[in-house]
Amino acid sequence: MFIKRYSQISLFCFIILAIGGFRSVASAPAQIGSATPARITQPIDETKLVPLSGNTHPLATAQADSGPVPDSFALEHVFLQLSRGAEQENALAAFMKEQYDPNSANYRKWLAPGELGSQFGPSLHDIATISRWLSSHGFRVNVVHQSGMTIDFSGTAAQVREAFHTEIHQYNVRGERHIANASDPEIPAALAPAVSGVLALHDFRPKPQVHKRLPNFSFNFSNSEQYDVAPADFATIYNVNPLYKASKPVTGKGQTIAVIEDSDMNPSDWTTFRSAFGLSKFSGKLTQIHPGPGCSDPGKNGDEVEAAIDSEWAGAVAPDANVVLASCADTTSNAGIFIAAQNLIDSSTPPPIINLSFGACEAALGSAGNAFINALWQQAAGEGISVFVSSGDEGAAGCDDSNIVPTWATNGIAVNGFASTPYNVAVGGTDFLDTSEGTNSTYWDTSNSPTGKSALSYVPETPWNDSCAGSVVYQSFFYKSGVDFCNSSTGSQVLDIIAGSGGPSYVYSKPAWQDGKVFGNPADGRRDLPDVSLFSSNAFWSHALMYCMSDPNQGGFPCKYGDATDAWNNSAGGTSFAAPQFAGIQALINQKEGARQGNPNPVLYALAAVEYGSATHPNAGELYNCKATWGNQVCESCIFYDITVGDIDVPCQGSNNCYDPSGDQYGVLSTSDKSLEPAYPAHRGWDFATGLGSVNVTKLVNSWP
Repeated sequence: MFIKRYSQISLFCFIILAIGGFRSVASAPAQIGSATPARITQPIDETKLVPLSGNTHPLATAQADSGPVPDSFALEHVFLQLSRGAEQENALAAFMKEQYDPNSANYRKWLAPGELGSQFGPSLHDIATISRWLSSHGFRVNVVHQSGMTIDFSGTAAQVREAFHTEIHQYNVRGERHIANASDPEIPAALAPAVSGVLALHDFRPKPQVHKRLPNFSFNFSNSEQYDVAPADFATIYNVNPLYKASKPVTGKGQTIAVIEDSDMNPSDWTTFRSAFGLSKFSGKLTQIHPGPGCSDPGKNGDEVEAAIDSEWAGAVAPDANVVLASCADTTSNAGIFIAAQNLIDSSTPPPIINLSFGACEAALGSAGNAFINALWQQAAGEGISVFVSSGDEGAAGCDDSNIVPTWATNGIAVNGFASTPYNVAVGGTDFLDTSEGTNSTYWDTSNSPTGKSALSYVPETPWNDSCAGSVVYQSFFYKSGVDFCNSSTGSQVLDIIAGSGGPSYVYSKPAWQDGKVFGNPADGRRDLPDVSLFSSNAFWSHALMYCMSDPNQGGFPCKYGDATDAWNNSAGGTSFAAPQFAGIQALINQKEGARQGNPNPVLYALAAVEYGSATHPNAGELYNCKATWGNQVCESCIFYDITVGDIDVPCQGSNNCYDPSGDQYGVLSTSDKSLEPAYPAHRGWDFATGLGSVNVTKLVNSWP
């Protein structure tokens, strides 16, 4: 969508238990863990304790401690995450491998939640033992979920102290009041074989991955005309239109995409967005639900913009698909998105596609949080659900906060723990190269069609990076390095870590579908992010994405796209856009295939291996002209657009992976403390900056096996 500038604007179980109380587990259906031997075999001795290590939030520090909360402080819908034994875990992994093997009799034989619990869940004996132990300490057991992996319970700070041997304290962090456990919880050693941890005893919430325009950005190219991305532009750039126009149109009809949120949205914004951009002619509908148990309506709050973006853009890419906004309110100590996701996946009719656009690094999630997310997305993949998660907006500095400007990385390399499991697609972010190369007129019309379309073709892409350490920006100002530029008066205007996220997981090992399959992916033994990427910029190079969120109580603006100021206020960036867009692409695939597909990554990497070659047998670049820099000349046979120019490098300070050869104040986040390699450049094939790259949607859908 072309926006004319009128003045210079700065850039910038199943056990279902009675909701009112705990019903004896023995009276519940006996399918959970019916074939599983007990792992709790010793009497519970409250004097023999073991810690649930890695379950204290890193921001709950002694320096920020303001003392304990009252004993009566209520903690509602806390999750006790259970664990499987090695034999069960191996059996589940073997079965899921067959689910994704076209030569297996179990190919795409998806499990129902109860089936997963009965065949691979903890034993009924263990669940009953743990539930009785919770009740003996005064907790209310609300529900044991069908997978048998999560027990939902409620209680008070005093009960937590007495049962888990940790106090709930108040903390003042960056001017905000929080509560958290002051130490790792402890449990009787007899229970340890079946328990992973407690989620959560704090209120450090996951953050939505959306970024408004930078208010302090005033470089020379801020006077460039604004070419924002409307749905029709997306369809042109990523070649979706042939699917819409096919004799049998592929538009997502009959498909459902669920977006997980902690806020409702104004349904009229959905209608306004679709009307403004020519989507009203399609049949897709928006429904808002609050999936129980333990889920209360959050109403509209500060995360309404995320709910709007996810709903509108999932439905924009697959305009005949129905979008279900599943939202739950946060409790005093648990995140609403956790409750919504768990209940949705555990339901009798789980959706075929799920999008989550929130982030928290693996270290912040802790061992219980990571175990919960892993089990959740594993269950989803076993049920045939395709899960898309934003990779994050902090470059490789996933444990730092990109919403603070100016800022720089201090915590080293980290990734979004919601996106790093082997069972989901991690979606990263790109920007366009045309503004920096002075080729806007090649790729954009200076007028809009009735649907807001102004894009003329595919536009060359680079990793999304708003920071002074990014090579595309510092080279534009004739600097030789990000270190030099970040320490200059000009570069200090973009001293931030806002960039599409990628990096290696420190929790998960390399999944089979990633291991050695695609040229460029390192032999590091780790699950690497992202998997794919799509345009996510917040107008750093005069391009952003349109949306509608008009609620003035939550910072919204009227959605009048013909007005330059209102259009400006209703555009933004972040991998929050890319993840629901790819969920929409999956809806097109599901429609074409006539069935849910489960985890798409095995297919995505297999297709990419044909285009890029493998680690040991790369394809010659001359044979596959799929480099994103080819722009409108990129080969029509490409499924993936290989992004090879730019990086997600961000500034850093301190001792964690911060390299500064000049001894200046700010260095660049690197692959190790002494490394000469910034984290991370784009290059041929897979890379940490954009994964497999972006996609030609029609080619991807038509090539799906």
